[in-house]
Amino acid sequence: QVQLVESGGGLVQAGGSLRLSCAASGRTFSTYSMGWFRQAPGAEREIVAGINWDGRNTYYADSVKGRFTISRDNAKNTGYLQMNSLKPEDTAVYYCAAKRGYYSNIHVVPRDYAYWGQGTQVTVSS
Repeated sequence: QVQLVESGGGLVQAGGSLRLSCAASGRTFSTYSMGWFRQAPGAEREIVAGINWDGRNTYYADSVKGRFTISRDNAKNTGYLQMNSLKPEDTAVYYCAAKRGYYSNIHVVPRDYAYWGQGTQVTVSS
């Protein structure tokens, strides 16, 4: 089992940047794929980006391609989401999630992930 804690959210002006971190407990973080999801008020939770267990494969939603970068440091048990050129429509609660297993593909559906952080608010002002 792994516990996840997000940090790094906040209020930023459009065009600005934020870096989210997801700290995982335990010594087996490297055996988990990781995803970043977001949920805006009244909307469903959606995938933003995903990365497999060794970091070789990544996935990005079309809406964030070229602006966001997902990465992980297994030695530090931490995942990251670098968000650049932020837009007001990026405003949401951002969650990191983990799925155990040595998958090469990226899972993009929330129900595929068993472990979730508490979320961190990102607000982008226009």
